[in-house]
Amino acid sequence: MISKRVTHRMADGVRVPGTWRHAFIRNGDYHLTDLFIYADGLIDCWGLVTLDEFEGKLRSGWVATELPDGARGSGYDLAHWTFGEPRTWLTPELLLAEIRDTIEQLNGRPDSTDRCLAAAEAFLADRTEEKRAAARAAYFAVPETQRHYALGDMDRRDEPLRVLVAGPGGHTEEWPDDPVTQEEYDEAVAYFEDRSRWIAERASRVPADGPTTSHAPAVHVPHTYPLKPSDARNKKSLRTDFPAPVDIDGVTYPSIAHAYWALSTADTDARAAITSADTAAAAAKLAADARRRDGWEQVRTAVMTRLLRAKYAQHPVLAEFLLSTEDATLIYSDADSAFWGDNAGRGRNWLGRLLELVRSELHAERVGLG
Repeated sequence: MISKRVTHRMADGVRVPGTWRHAFIRNGDYHLTDLFIYADGLIDCWGLVTLDEFEGKLRSGWVATELPDGARGSGYDLAHWTFGEPRTWLTPELLLAEIRDTIEQLNGRPDSTDRCLAAAEAFLADRTEEKRAAARAAYFAVPETQRHYALGDMDRRDEPLRVLVAGPGGHTEEWPDDPVTQEEYDEAVAYFEDRSRWIAERASRVPADGPTTSHAPAVHVPHTYPLKPSDARNKKSLRTDFPAPVDIDGVTYPSIAHAYWALSTADTDARAAITSADTAAAAAKLAADARRRDGWEQVRTAVMTRLLRAKYAQHPVLAEFLLSTEDATLIYSDADSAFWGDNAGRGRNWLGRLLELVRSELHAERVGLG
């Protein structure tokens, strides 16, 4: 079952998503380790194996689901211990079934729980004993460790599902000696009817303050080297080195990149040279040879935010283009900085994020909330 444990591996340059869970591997001692499961069906249990090969390792006890009393356990670089009256609930069959479900989930395909719920819905739509039998079989195909979570209801757990597939007069595993009453069955049917209505309403519900993801396609701001002042309304205008002069505290800088690098040093001579540099690239080169202000790394995002606000306040035409990107994710490339740039997913994209912040502020001003 996929949890918040998300990982991946690279295969032929392709990112293969995966997840991981704890397991014991028996190699002399019983070693507590991580079992990695990937979307392409490979499993890393001290070496990548196919699902069939993994089943063989389960059957052989290499991946252990039984922990003998008195056996020695080990957590590398952590501890050694001896098992005393260990209790486990996994069997090779259960662990294999859970991992099969995990692979389905990683690929966005229906797992055993999804298939069970679909079979239950099919029965409710056509209440024949044949459909009930199919739903019951699908229920028992869900790993026993996961059945309680099938409905996502921590109060009722899977009770309505068990009663539904058993039917009036049938028996559930929890109460094998007590047949399901008509009243219990009717309650289970009503539960599923209410659940269907709730799911339909949830699917159409929009969060009160708007959608969680942007509706506009992402905008990539490539690394370019503009040289001449311009009011061009295009992606280049989003760059800090775009030659749009900006006035900060009575000093006019050719671009906010010039201003950023000038403000990064307390050396007055260096600041003057940076400000008058022919290009933003030349300004950055001069700044590299100057000493940074103390604590610059703690204030640089605040400085950049101020400069971006000034740029778009002083250049309304450029502000119009930024506003035209609506709520798109802005992916900023910066060959010189993994802090400011996204850089193919390897950077932090702070400039992209700050541009989105300033854009939101401009939108707020438009509707009288600025």
